[in-house]
Amino acid sequence: MDLTQYKDIAPYRGQDVRDAITRVLANKDAIHKILASVGPAQTEEQQLLLSKYSQHIVNMLDQVTNYDEFQKHITAGVFLPAIIKKSVDTFSFSGMEHTTKEKAYLFMSNHRDIVLDCALIDMALLKGDRMLCEMAIGDNLLTNQFVTDLFKLNGGVTVKRTLPMREKYLESIRLSSYFVELITEENKSIWVAQKSGRAKDGLDVTTPAIIKMLHLSQKSKGITFNEVVNNCRIVPVAVSYEYDPCDLIKAGEEVARINRGDHTKKRYEDLISISRGLKGYKGNIHIAFGKPIAGEFENSDQVAQEVDRQIHTLYHLWPTNLFAYDYLENSTRFAASYQDFDKEAFLYRFKGVREDVYRFALNAYANPVRSYLAAQKD
Repeated sequence: MDLTQYKDIAPYRGQDVRDAITRVLANKDAIHKILASVGPAQTEEQQLLLSKYSQHIVNMLDQVTNYDEFQKHITAGVFLPAIIKKSVDTFSFSGMEHTTKEKAYLFMSNHRDIVLDCALIDMALLKGDRMLCEMAIGDNLLTNQFVTDLFKLNGGVTVKRTLPMREKYLESIRLSSYFVELITEENKSIWVAQKSGRAKDGLDVTTPAIIKMLHLSQKSKGITFNEVVNNCRIVPVAVSYEYDPCDLIKAGEEVARINRGDHTKKRYEDLISISRGLKGYKGNIHIAFGKPIAGEFENSDQVAQEVDRQIHTLYHLWPTNLFAYDYLENSTRFAASYQDFDKEAFLYRFKGVREDVYRFALNAYANPVRSYLAAQKD
């Protein structure tokens, strides 16, 4: 694999890692602010503890030479445990037996949180003694050099979204080629969301074009569609949050888009969602790994349908999902599964919200149940 032709989109490697760390270390105040955003920082004692953590991170950064070390020691070593401690009741995962530590995979998951989805998948892989994965992220999130450095040190692969149509198509081919070569030649895993942007309505549906592009990037080499699919070892992953800290933000955005025909994001809208997603209460979180997709397929639609089927059946349905479904459907089908659930507190979450936004948010919780039931019929 000729990594030089992908240098502008690939995570940092070699000397670029050390150069980026030098830039990050020159902005120690930013490190402290990030820590303060995920942990308590009100009292003098808490501030002192944060300063010690900041210095600990600085000391560890001096030793980092590659993505795996950054992920293990910084992201999964400090930041994610702090986020889980502050805003998560339990973090669990399943399905690791479907993968091996020697092989690379294309992990394709539903997309609910801008940053946490892949970060938590990586943490599960680390705890399950599997190789870590790089992650595809939109260039709209890379708002400055500091943020860019953190993402690319953390295995971020840049998806260029702000290009003219023709250039965007060619860039998609190049990006897909990077995915395939990374897995088949470098034996390195990568994560990609099943579609561009988060599923704000709770409907997790794969965009077939993502699969199609994988083949188009290899077609000139004479590699068949099924060879690409099987060689990439696509693993569907269901990421299930009991509570979505951004539920009302997403609902408001989508209702505005439906009513006006579009929704133009404000400059810092994504950063606000990232902050809310990191800090906000999430209850329980489960990561379920499916089986690598293998076999004969006629087209990308069939592969996408299999990704959807696995995600829909693996999705961990929490009381928030089951109650929302029964409430909206005026049924008691799942009542036994949320007997101890505080229904009034959950509904109070939406108190004072406009009716259309309220119902959209509730449906976002209920839709994974609908998807599960539909998948059971297939």
